Amino acid sequence: MSVTKYFITFFAMALIASQALIIVTAQALPDPPRSDRQPGNTSTPRVMPLPESEWTAVHRDLITKYARDGKADNQLRTLLNVPEIVEGLMPLTVYLLEHSGLSLRERHLLVLRTAWLTGSQPIWATQAARARASGFTTEQIRHVAEGPNASSWSMPEQTLLETADQLFLNSSVADETWTALSARYDLSRLMEVVETVNHFTVLAMIYNSFGVQPDSDTPDRLPSVPYNIIVPEREPPLAEARVLPLEGDGIAVSRTFGQHPQLAQPRSRRANFINRVSHLTPHDREILILRIGWDCQAVYEWAKHVGTVGRARDHGVDPTAVAKGPNAPNVPQLNALLLQTVDELYQKTSISDATWNALTTEYNLADAMSAVYTPSSYRATSMSLNTYGVQLEAGDESFPDVR
Repeated sequence: MSVTKYFITFFAMALIASQALIIVTAQALPDPPRSDRQPGNTSTPRVMPLPESEWTAVHRDLITKYARDGKADNQLRTLLNVPEIVEGLMPLTVYLLEHSGLSLRERHLLVLRTAWLTGSQPIWATQAARARASGFTTEQIRHVAEGPNASSWSMPEQTLLETADQLFLNSSVADETWTALSARYDLSRLMEVVETVNHFTVLAMIYNSFGVQPDSDTPDRLPSVPYNIIVPEREPPLAEARVLPLEGDGIAVSRTFGQHPQLAQPRSRRANFINRVSHLTPHDREILILRIGWDCQAVYEWAKHVGTVGRARDHGVDPTAVAKGPNAPNVPQLNALLLQTVDELYQKTSISDATWNALTTEYNLADAMSAVYTPSSYRATSMSLNTYGVQLEAGDESFPDVR
């Protein structure tokens, strides 16, 4: 590429990013997750763990495949109500917990901090027990809840905790934090840091919404520590990629994750459930995906689902109406319910009783679970796209101006 062409391309992309930011700052977006009030789940199950008397050969195979020591906990038994959801979520869960290039201590720090941020009792209970078995003291586990400024952390550990906080509240990672991570980790482990936080955010949103309870044999509970998350102000969208896509055919997001094929393969299973297995209509699916992309301000996700990937308009979805949200005039009742579901998940990592009851009135249980799974998964995708700086491609449509 010539120098002249390079600078023309660079400034064109910078202009797109700046225009998107100008539009967004003038629009009414949902409030971000609260930094001073911990979210959480219900005290009773909404989706009952599947009793052993109802297990089929399919269920037993999944337990053998994914349960430690062959024992299915409440998390897995709840997901067993829709076996395909297990196959969507568990491959990446297992990879991040057991096979990533991060040290065991680094994995525990990221997962526990994410459980704390999202108010997930079952994830905290399970992972605190595993962290203690790997050498964490009870005091160190409590310090994870106290956050990156607790006195016990090394600088690299502090940076990991700050990364989790920024991903949760800002749906992205600040330049200074990314630079600190890049000085310590190669690209594969950099992506594993991000995807660990993102995927366990997905699990927390799902478990909180389904009312998954911690098991009685994992007695750790979220500690009584003030919830006060401090992160830098969210920075403008990246004008160039931090993680360069591989050369070749295909859209940029696929080529970006192609930089880490061992991670990309189990991650693709999570998306495969949404796009190939779930029985939600394309209309409902694309409303859910577009709205979480809007809430997280993931312009690449928005562009692809308005355009060539989701083809939202072909399925009867008006992207501008999605951006205006559930309280805009003349929103059809089902559309408003789906938009409200996404906004609650984004803001509170759960949905209200009223919203859950409305979903289970509109859909059967499997589809109601899918309606929670879909935006939860794409919340993680949004965080990844923003953090890696995946750039718009030729012909992509940016956010609408709804001022």
